[in-house]
Amino acid sequence: MNIIPGRGVALVEVGDARARVEARIGEPVHGPGRSRAVYRTDPTLVICYLPDDTVELVELGHGAGTRAEVHFDGVQLTWRFLDEVVAELTALGHTGTETDIGYAFRAGFAIWSMGSRQATDLDPEADEDDERAVVEGVSVAPYSYFTED
Repeated sequence: MNIIPGRGVALVEVGDARARVEARIGEPVHGPGRSRAVYRTDPTLVICYLPDDTVELVELGHGAGTRAEVHFDGVQLTWRFLDEVVAELTALGHTGTETDIGYAFRAGFAIWSMGSRQATDLDPEADEDDERAVVEGVSVAPYSYFTED
C-alpha cells in the first residue's frame, strides 16, 4: 500500500469522517466507536479519530514479509532496517527528524519501531545482539503532528 504523505492512503485520509471511512472499509475489528480503531485491511490500518469523529492519524503495520508492505516514492518502508530506509529516503531528498522510536519526515509521515522485532527477523545471519531496528509501522499525518516544528 502506498502512503500519501501528510494525508493518509487511498482508502482513508486525515480529515475524513468516520462514517465515510467505515462505508469504504467496513467496521473496525477492534475499537468500534473509540478514538483508536483497527481495520481488517492488508496491511492493517489503525486510525485515530478526533472527538468529532474525523481522522487525525493513519497508521499502517508491517506484513512480516508475508503480506503487503507499506511504500512511498518507490521505497519499501516497512519490514526493513530503519537505517536503510532513512538512507534511501534521504538520498531521494526527503528530510526529517529522529524521534524516540524512529524518524519523522517533513513530507508528513513517520516510520517507527517498537522493538518487538529483531535484526534476526530480517537477516538470519545477524548476531542475536544486533541492535538494528526493524521498521514495524508507518504513521501518516501532517509533520506538525510528529514534532514541535
